[in-house]
Amino acid sequence: MIASGDEPAFPADAIEVGRVLGAWGLKGWIRIQPHAKDPKALFSSKRWFTQPTERPLPGTLALQPPPLLRVTLSKTHGDSVVASAQEVPDRSAAEALKGVRIYVARTSFPTAADGEFYWVDLIGLAVVNRQGQVLGTVTDLLDTGAQSVLRIRSPEAADPTEAAQDERLIPFVAAYIDDVDLHQRRISVDWGLDF
Repeated sequence: MIASGDEPAFPADAIEVGRVLGAWGLKGWIRIQPHAKDPKALFSSKRWFTQPTERPLPGTLALQPPPLLRVTLSKTHGDSVVASAQEVPDRSAAEALKGVRIYVARTSFPTAADGEFYWVDLIGLAVVNRQGQVLGTVTDLLDTGAQSVLRIRSPEAADPTEAAQDERLIPFVAAYIDDVDLHQRRISVDWGLDF
């Protein structure tokens, strides 16, 4: 779908994959903090969509970033990613993007290997134990360093802003996860209601 001016429209399946930390070097490169340890999603597309930061930094102007960055080169640099884009000609333009959110269409993500899942695909899935009891819905994942942990909201939770007593945390490891069925939107687990 192309918007006026031959600019692609913001994709309906856009996922935020990182944020611009600022300029890198003198020639208009930007430095991005990816949201994932492995920034495959950033490297899978040469078209990065942007949204302004929610809160402009003190002393900066709330400028509208270009809606699309056509990436010409990108690479890892320590824990961040550095990239050049056609729409960012110099260091001043790169500095103006500080705090901008970077999005990639979910359909542009590389295909996950068997037994691997993108976190974004797990959020919203129902979690059911071996006894057929619904434990809740995945609301988030936590990264503990050693493993990922599913954060599950109890189906009885009346108010989504209530405290943690209405949630379960289940390690996303083979010992507790029996099956992930993205088509049925369900995760089967070996986990009791009393845990």
